[in-house]
Amino acid sequence: MSSRIRLTLEHFERNKYRLIAEGAAVGLLTGLLVSFFRLSLEKAESLRGSVLHMAESSWQGLIAALALLFCAYIAVWFCSRRVPLCTGSGIPQVKGELLGQIEQNWWQIILAKFAGGLCAIGAGLSLGREGPSIQLGAMVGKGFSKLRKKLKTEEKMLMTCGAAAGLAGAFSAPLAGAVFSLEELHKNFSTEILLSTLAASITSDFVSSYIFGLQPVFSVFTAARLPLAYYWLVLLMGIFLGAFGVFYNRMTDRVQNLYMKIPRRSLRILLPFLCIIVLAVYFPPALGSGHHLVEQTALGEFALGALAVLLAVKFFFSLFSFGAGVPGGIFLPLLVLGAVTGGLFAEGAQQLLGYGDLYLVNFVILGMTGYFSAIVRSPITGVILITEMTGDFKNFLSLSVVALAAYLTADILGGQPVYDQLLRRMLAKGTDPGLSEEEKSRKILMECDVHMGSRMDGEPIERMLLPPGCLVVSVQRDRREIVPGGSTVLHGGDKLVLLCAQRYAGEVNEKLDNICRSIRQ
Repeated sequence: MSSRIRLTLEHFERNKYRLIAEGAAVGLLTGLLVSFFRLSLEKAESLRGSVLHMAESSWQGLIAALALLFCAYIAVWFCSRRVPLCTGSGIPQVKGELLGQIEQNWWQIILAKFAGGLCAIGAGLSLGREGPSIQLGAMVGKGFSKLRKKLKTEEKMLMTCGAAAGLAGAFSAPLAGAVFSLEELHKNFSTEILLSTLAASITSDFVSSYIFGLQPVFSVFTAARLPLAYYWLVLLMGIFLGAFGVFYNRMTDRVQNLYMKIPRRSLRILLPFLCIIVLAVYFPPALGSGHHLVEQTALGEFALGALAVLLAVKFFFSLFSFGAGVPGGIFLPLLVLGAVTGGLFAEGAQQLLGYGDLYLVNFVILGMTGYFSAIVRSPITGVILITEMTGDFKNFLSLSVVALAAYLTADILGGQPVYDQLLRRMLAKGTDPGLSEEEKSRKILMECDVHMGSRMDGEPIERMLLPPGCLVVSVQRDRREIVPGGSTVLHGGDKLVLLCAQRYAGEVNEKLDNICRSIRQ
């Protein structure tokens, strides 16, 4: 093992407590930034309501409303044009950089994502704050690392901390922030990363709670637990949400394909802004992220027919908004769609079975969890996230059942996780990843757990057949470090540390998924 590699490994072993402290520092900075972003969005949405009221009252108000909408359009177009990697959710960009396939300019992304997301969501597009918050947090972690001249591997750990802190600050969900970053982004549950990420999430949530209070994001409360006799409905609902989630992901891809037939970015962005004008006149509830719709649905303010219309309009407006490639996420809109679907399911079951509306809130919460699990394919995150966002801990069993049913249904139907789908699309269409030749050849360390029952469980390292230039430099087993050779036999539970050039990071990670993280059939 070269002296530089050994020094790097010893550096992480000696400084794991410092990494936790740095994670908390990134969480503090991210919490401040994301809370400011959240406050700005609340002000922008309040301003949108006032402007719509003025537009209804006088022609001067109408002109002012159109002028403000045009200014928001210009700002979104400018940010998207100058910083292409600020567009969309931001989560695929973070995943791409953690895999070594994309390099983002941290301060440009922060400025463009903040301004572009604020104008796009504030203007009324059906987008969410969570994707931008996660990307903003990751860029705070990257900036923190760059300014302190950290190693590339440590930079990625701090980006993971920032991403977790971004979700925690956006939704007041510290556990979900940590679990999402590990389950969806980093795909590594090592103790060091878990503790650093959790420190970042908790710190960010503390900042957010200090500013916004301790109340949950959604003010919905279940009157009683769902009886076990109704769990067949939970399974049925999970199957439906799984199929609906696959349909959503495929429609997202098709709408993006349609948008790409429009040659000019300015025209692609213009279309959803024109939809805002139409909806402001005929169907204002569909405007914006739709946070209020969850609570209104849970309170039973919509009849069966109104829920069906709301679901259809919100579904297609969310697709048109996100497909245009403007800064903004899909997290919150898909939770709203799940809530409305749950309300629709409950209203339909109520009319067929006649059990009353006692369990309407339960099905609204189940709808959010199942739809999230089907689309994002992170069921653990889904259960924890919805529990934290609602502040209701009575539904763990039913949430777990619907999440598992939706996940399995989506998997059986061949649906792709939405953020993997978006990342592959972004790389395929040639978005500039920003990687220089020097960065591509830079050596980075990667970690991977050997899962019990995987292809490498019980096999020697030489059977891994890694790309040229990629080496296994350390095997950690039962808190002992083994200096590996080609004949070293791996066992389930081992943690591998690999060294490779950044240009091969994506290929190596895919290889490790197949041979170390997937159970052998």
